[in-house]
Amino acid sequence: MLRVVVFLDFQNVYHRARGCFCRGDAPHWEGQVDCLALGQRLVARGSDARELKQVRAYRGMPSSARDPKAYGANRRQSARLVRRGQGRVQIVARPLRYPAAYPREKPEEKGIDVVLAVDFVMMAARDEYDVGILMSTDTDLVPALEAVSELRGPRCEVAAWKNPRGSSSRLAVRGHDVPCHWLEAADYAAVFDDTDYTVP
Repeated sequence: MLRVVVFLDFQNVYHRARGCFCRGDAPHWEGQVDCLALGQRLVARGSDARELKQVRAYRGMPSSARDPKAYGANRRQSARLVRRGQGRVQIVARPLRYPAAYPREKPEEKGIDVVLAVDFVMMAARDEYDVGILMSTDTDLVPALEAVSELRGPRCEVAAWKNPRGSSSRLAVRGHDVPCHWLEAADYAAVFDDTDYTVP
């Protein structure tokens, strides 16, 4: 039984889902996913015997002082995802960076891709998974895929939403066969989380 760990670039997954499957005026909860359901759906796509060991979601954490509403929503969502994950979902959060012009300019995630990349490589090196599935379209993560591909031990795969209205993007590693799990509208519907976490 192959041990699978799924690595989610949480905001990237959310924004790409909105771009692929949601109207432009869709409420803010459209695009949200249940991490465990998404992980289970990805594991079920493998042609070999697989077991979901963990889903790791990497995301920014709003400031409780500067944006208490977003902070509360983030905490409620993370707590529910972990609770529903029954020990298999872990949220890895780093504080958002607030620009001097906030709130006219939006806060930014800083360092999330680095933490995700380091974990993806180090967990492979420590033999903590047999298959690592990375879901993101952030090309800054390609070096992590390259590093794990070079280890010639654990396998790496990627996942991406398939846009029914146009071109779709995925991560790839030149010179290595990194399989992609394309997720379509039916997959999104199966893992969609319609909770409005801004409501206390």
